[in-house]
Amino acid sequence: MINSFNSWGNLKEIVVGTATNAHWPVNCPVFRQKEISTSWKETPVPRGPVDEAIIKEANDDLDNFCHILTSLGITVHRPTNLDFKSFDGMYNYCPRDRILVIGDNVIDAPMAYPTRIPEIEGLQHVLPTSIIHCNDPTAMFDAANVCRLGFDLLYLISQTGNNAGATWLQEVLGSQYKVHKLDNIYNGVHIDSTISPVREGLVVLNADRINDNNLPLIFKSWDKIWITGNQVVEQPFVHYPYAGKYIALNFLVVNPKLIICDPKQSYLINELKKYGVDCIGTDLRHSRTLGGGHHCVTLDLIRE
Repeated sequence: MINSFNSWGNLKEIVVGTATNAHWPVNCPVFRQKEISTSWKETPVPRGPVDEAIIKEANDDLDNFCHILTSLGITVHRPTNLDFKSFDGMYNYCPRDRILVIGDNVIDAPMAYPTRIPEIEGLQHVLPTSIIHCNDPTAMFDAANVCRLGFDLLYLISQTGNNAGATWLQEVLGSQYKVHKLDNIYNGVHIDSTISPVREGLVVLNADRINDNNLPLIFKSWDKIWITGNQVVEQPFVHYPYAGKYIALNFLVVNPKLIICDPKQSYLINELKKYGVDCIGTDLRHSRTLGGGHHCVTLDLIRE
C-alpha cells in the first residue's frame, strides 16, 4: 500500500524513471511556448526524438542509480515503456512530476503540459485502483510543485502551478493538511531545486532564490544550509539546458542520515556531513539535458 508523508522518512519502495523513447513535443502549443519564454537563447528549444546516445547514457546512469537503491534494501519499480513520439508526448524520465503522493492519497496532477498527461499510463502497474483526479478545469500543477513536510505542504506558484491548483488541492485533502502557497519565491518551474528538506529540522535552500524576506515561516526554527550559485558545480548539457545549474540541489533522501546526490557537489556534501548526513554520489550525466536530478527522476511510494 502506498504511504509517504514527507521527503525524508525511511525509504522502502520507489519508482525510478526511464529515458527510453524520450521525445520533445513538436505540436503541443504549451510546450512550444518555451521558445518565447526561455531565458536560454543560444540554442533552440529541442523538438522531436531525443538522440539515442543521450538516451543510452541516461538509462545507464538510471540503472546504476537503481543498483544503489536495491543494494540499500529498497524495492525499485520502473515505468513501462511508451511510444512518446506516437502521441507527441515527452518521457517517463521524471515520474516525480506526474503523480503526487500525500500519505496514502495518490493524486493525478493536472499538469501544465497537456502532452505529458499520458505518462500516467507507464505508472499504472504501481498505482492503486483508487486515484484522485482533478475535477477543476482551471487548476494546474505538476506534482513537483509540492514539497511534502508531513501535514504541511509547500506549494510553489510558478509557470507550472497556479492558485486554482493550490485551492483544489487544499479542498480535496481537507483540514488534516495545510497547503501553504509560495508566490514570492521565483517564477520558474518546480520547487525541488529551491527547497530540499533533509529531515525534520534541516533543509537545504537555494540562497539565490530564498532569503530572510521570503523564507517560509515553517523553516524559521529549522537548521538551514544556504547554497549559492557559485557553490554549485554546473553539470554539462547537450545542445539545450532543459534544467538550470540548480538541478545540483535536487537530491533524494534515503533516510534522515543518508542522501543520494550529484557526486560533483562537494560543497553540499561537506555541509551535510556537518549535520551527520552521509552522501552517496552517483552521476546523472543528462540531468540538465533532460531536466531531472535525483529527486525528479524518482517517485517514492513507501516511506516509514
